[in-house]
Amino acid sequence: MNNITAEIKDWQKKRNAIILAHNYQPAEIQELGDFRGDSLDLSRKASEAEAEVIVFCGVRFMAETAKILSPQKTVLLPDIEAGCPLADMVTAEDIRNRRKEYPEATVVTYINSSLEVKAESDYICTSSNALQLVQKIPAETILFFPDQNLGDFIREKTTKKMILWPGYCPTHMVFLPTELAALKKKYPQAILMVHPECRREIRNLADLVLSTGGMVKWVKENNPGEVIVGTEIGMIHRLQRENPKITYIPGSTRASCPNMKKITPEKILWSLKEMKPAITVPAQIAGRAKLALERMLQY
Repeated sequence: MNNITAEIKDWQKKRNAIILAHNYQPAEIQELGDFRGDSLDLSRKASEAEAEVIVFCGVRFMAETAKILSPQKTVLLPDIEAGCPLADMVTAEDIRNRRKEYPEATVVTYINSSLEVKAESDYICTSSNALQLVQKIPAETILFFPDQNLGDFIREKTTKKMILWPGYCPTHMVFLPTELAALKKKYPQAILMVHPECRREIRNLADLVLSTGGMVKWVKENNPGEVIVGTEIGMIHRLQRENPKITYIPGSTRASCPNMKKITPEKILWSLKEMKPAITVPAQIAGRAKLALERMLQY
């Protein structure tokens, strides 16, 4: 254990803190985490833990979700500038305006969204449960925000009318059919797994389309020899950590989210010492956003 890691652990004890690391965080941050996972999984861990302080190593919407589910706890985001371009592609006003166009529709919003946008939504979904949620809710017309590729993935598999917002994850847009085809030719035995935030032409090349949690589960249960990983490159460390005997090939070395890489051990240490930056959410907005999250959990 190096000096900064030891100091972080010491301050964790002083603050009664838990460190949560998203699957896309750098390897050194994942190793500092008490838990690793996707945004909702980590928020659930936060709400279940007895810790008084949550250090969320991810991006802002994730820390906000944790605060919604654990309002009595202090939630720290070590770099307050760690945002999400996808979440920024839709506003609460956009949803209100789209509702006027389709008053009979139900609004389903991807968890990769701001607190204000969640508060305007009927349901929140994750990449792992979006399809099941849309299939189960009674509405026939769905306004889906903000990721058009995840929405298109659902549209391919349901008879419901999906009206999509033109948002996208820049990191998942870097995957190219030519590059993935070349990797499949080079590694003919490899399983190509991609995230549903990828474009349809990428998903069509894949053997499996899975959320990050789905990827971890599938690899563990099936133990393939080689896997081409079509999501943010930090995911490879999570997969290697839990299943080290498998060979993992990045679908693109460019698939790195700059916001996910903003958090460093030094920032975690400073955050624990200073108890900053602390996430705050207005009670009224938080209540409405939590209601949309709870509706999801009912299903």
